[in-house]
Amino acid sequence: MTITTAMIKELRERTGAGMMDCKKILTETEGNIELAIDELRKKGAAAAEKKAGRIAADGIIVCAGNDSFGVILEVNSETDFVAKDDSFKKFAADVADAVLNSDATDVEALGSVSVAGGTVEDARQELITRIGENISIRRFEKIAVGEGQVSHYLHGARIGVLVHLNDGSHALGRDIAMHIAASKPLCVSEENMPQEVLDKEKEIFIAQAAESGKSADIIEKMIGGRMKKFLKENTLYGQPFVKNQDQTVGELLKSENATVTQMFRFEVGEGIEKRKDDFVAEVMAQAAS
Repeated sequence: MTITTAMIKELRERTGAGMMDCKKILTETEGNIELAIDELRKKGAAAAEKKAGRIAADGIIVCAGNDSFGVILEVNSETDFVAKDDSFKKFAADVADAVLNSDATDVEALGSVSVAGGTVEDARQELITRIGENISIRRFEKIAVGEGQVSHYLHGARIGVLVHLNDGSHALGRDIAMHIAASKPLCVSEENMPQEVLDKEKEIFIAQAAESGKSADIIEKMIGGRMKKFLKENTLYGQPFVKNQDQTVGELLKSENATVTQMFRFEVGEGIEKRKDDFVAEVMAQAAS
């Protein structure tokens, strides 16, 4: 059967696959476009499986929503080059919309949510096939409120913040989100600091103080002072506000009769061990093959 340009064009538009791949699969399926689509999806799944072990530590952060509902999402790629690709950015935006419009509470459940004529997982595998890199949806968080407002801030595409304020203005919400992006508080207030974090810091301070040779009562005071400083520096309410260092965030919020109940700060690739490539060795290996 003759494979026409129109057939190739239709298959490309429906799948996003490359022209040569479309021509090849149409030849194999004797021009059956529906069967060709199935075969391309199978190949896409196989390609995604092969790339699944490759480290995806680059990517983008996406925020979406409105005053009463918001989502923050991290989608990863292997390289910064792909993170800037329009099709990758569109995929991330589509996934954010899928989170907003579904009841999915984790990445696994999100994979079966409908998006762009298929599921999120279908779209991910098709993008992997088209781009040639491992693409992963790493994490997301949602805030839905009946009172107050949800605000977000993006610093480029690599740092994002989602925050909920009870009372306060839109400008205040954005300012607080911007502060969180810049200052990286671990939690909202001292009461929210995880006990395991406090225990770890105290253990470090005890070890440091023990080397000072000071008496036990002096060491106890040193540890108490250091723990207070740690809490001030690592809680949102205790930090000096980035736009006015003479005022803490807690003092700013109190002056506006506002409180922060939830916050999420995502930074691309944080906590992922990035791959260290030996470019020379890679080139030599390819030359020898």
